[in-house]
Amino acid sequence: MSIDQISLPKGVGPHAAKLMDAITGADTKEDLNRAGGKAEGFVLGLESTKAIKSQVAESLYVVYDDAASHRLSELKG
Repeated sequence: MSIDQISLPKGVGPHAAKLMDAITGADTKEDLNRAGGKAEGFVLGLESTKAIKSQVAESLYVVYDDAASHRLSELKG
């Protein structure tokens, strides 16, 4: 699944995509951890303010986590 496949409120998609780009483009483990933390906080904020439903939040968490896991394996090389 990708960010584009998740139904997000208007204006949220570009921010979600930027966070995904930060995760997939991280050059170090530290950068990856920072990007992953930002993405998690972003989703938590959306969910806490009821801007998205819990199912959508879960989908975002999974997409970001999968991307971070993949990027980490690339960085370990």
